[in-house]
Amino acid sequence: MKKTTLLNAPLSAVVARVGHTDTLVLCDAGLPIPDGPERVDLAVVKGLPGFLDVLKALASELQIERIVIAEEMAKISPDFERQFRDAVGKIGDAQEQVILIDTIPHQEFKRRTSQSRAIVRTGECTSYANALIVCGVSSAFTR
Repeated sequence: MKKTTLLNAPLSAVVARVGHTDTLVLCDAGLPIPDGPERVDLAVVKGLPGFLDVLKALASELQIERIVIAEEMAKISPDFERQFRDAVGKIGDAQEQVILIDTIPHQEFKRRTSQSRAIVRTGECTSYANALIVCGVSSAFTR
């Protein structure tokens, strides 16, 4: 039986396949998912699983270089944005590398989702709880 954090087989497989600069989208329950990228649907009911919980689980096995979010998150969901930035800071500390967070308009964010390797849908229902994750290179591979 698998010993690492991610137990969801499709999600674990996506993490195993991505490389440096590949992108994954982690999204709320309402983001439109375009044809093309692999869809990993984790949503069970409203709020489960939560976006931040899935982000933390992903980060346990995925090196994150940079994250892109919609600029609307700050205005529409400011409490969530603070929690998100705090979580990203802790993830950066754990991987001993600062994770840059870029913001773009939501329409541009939705356009970029079609270029990602996979889109992971959570049960999160907070508006604009979406992140385009740019994969990095683990220090284990650069030593």
